[in-house]
Amino acid sequence: MIHFDKLEENIEEFRIKYLTNQPFSYLIIDDFCDEDKLQKLRSQIPELNNKSRDYMFANNKFEKSNYKELGPLFDELYNDLKSDRFNKFLSYISAKEVFVDPKNHGGGLHQGKKNSFLDMHLDFNYHPINKNWFRQMNLLLYLNTDWKEEYQGHLKIEDLRSGVKKELAVPFNRLIIQECGRHTLHGYDLTSFPEGNFRTSVATYAYTLHKTHMETPRTTDWFPGEDSSKIKKLVAQNFDFAVKIKNKLFGSGTAKNQ
Repeated sequence: MIHFDKLEENIEEFRIKYLTNQPFSYLIIDDFCDEDKLQKLRSQIPELNNKSRDYMFANNKFEKSNYKELGPLFDELYNDLKSDRFNKFLSYISAKEVFVDPKNHGGGLHQGKKNSFLDMHLDFNYHPINKNWFRQMNLLLYLNTDWKEEYQGHLKIEDLRSGVKKELAVPFNRLIIQECGRHTLHGYDLTSFPEGNFRTSVATYAYTLHKTHMETPRTTDWFPGEDSSKIKKLVAQNFDFAVKIKNKLFGSGTAKNQ
């Protein structure tokens, strides 16, 4: 389903863009998949009812981790994204040995319904099961048919070191590859999609191997806006500690999400 020939024919251009884009490494690839197949896949997506575990830091955001069970086209996309051919592409553009998590822990089909938002955050850095896998990239394939700027839901990215920000549009069949690190904040503001039309994407995560931990392992680190409530800011400050305690007692929800 992925246009692999296009990726490989333009790999030098994609590499330069990924490595030089600001405020941190990212890459936009339009017409990422076969248009007809992806339109058919989009038409087969049901309304999701499994709410994400982002708590007060998101609104009306739903997910389905094991989306490949929805049908043959979903399975085809899933297998393309974790293929050796795609891993080779990701490794070349990033100048690192990168591989997609074959079980896609924490990823999947995401659906933002009416008034959906996702606060700015840093993702967890080390894999919940394979402890020496460092999360290197987010791969976000957008399925927003007939998307318009006024619908909002742009991917917002910000370098935590410099404060430099950018907003990226999220139209149908656009893949955004985004670096993950201690400084790579991202999220999206309150959406205003038409009734029955949802902010829809497939999230996949890619990793590199670390012989030893180069950072202290963390869970998702939240950065709510300045206009957020005092309670929300207080929860954000203590979220990592609370989740680590919960994981020790009950296990990681992300590890079970595959």
